[in-house]
Amino acid sequence: MLKHSFDILVSLIAFILLSPIFLIIAIIIKLTSSGPVFYKGKRVGKGGEVFLMHKFRSMVANADKIGSDLTKYGDNRITGIGKFLRKTKIDELPNLIDVLKGDMSIVGPRPESPSYTQYYDERQKKALHVRPGITGLAQLQNRREELKLKDQADPDAYYIHELMPKKLEIDLYYVENRNFLMDIKIILKTVFHIEGKMK
Repeated sequence: MLKHSFDILVSLIAFILLSPIFLIIAIIIKLTSSGPVFYKGKRVGKGGEVFLMHKFRSMVANADKIGSDLTKYGDNRITGIGKFLRKTKIDELPNLIDVLKGDMSIVGPRPESPSYTQYYDERQKKALHVRPGITGLAQLQNRREELKLKDQADPDAYYIHELMPKKLEIDLYYVENRNFLMDIKIILKTVFHIEGKMK
């Protein structure tokens, strides 16, 4: 209960404070590429429920229909402004909408596409016992995931069989040991890392 109340309060304050940035980014996206401002992707949330996760669109329209769910290094579907949005993680700010809707939390396992959660074994499905998060331990340790996929002959297979299980181990550790203080530490590490990227 405390965690959910904290999520709503922080998300509401952040949404209000960042609304001018939301507006500027939205205008730039509309002026530089055709398509919607937001990308709404299917993700698996708490209890295995599928929801639509909001992000600023950083790729060409309908990118998910012309390529993999994975974003590879140098992916030619990424737009000019999209490169900046992804590098600074600003593309994920609309996740605040999902927190306010109750689909996500500030901290938790990063939500995966149904095309990848279908490979979870019974133990790994425990990561779905909590709301997925905007940030989390696994996200902090895999900040440049696309670089790990860069030289793989089959990026999807590598992700499913090598990278995703490692991320899930971190997520399971969080699920089993989570507490309010841990969440605060993760949030602070995320904020300082993003601030460093923007300098």
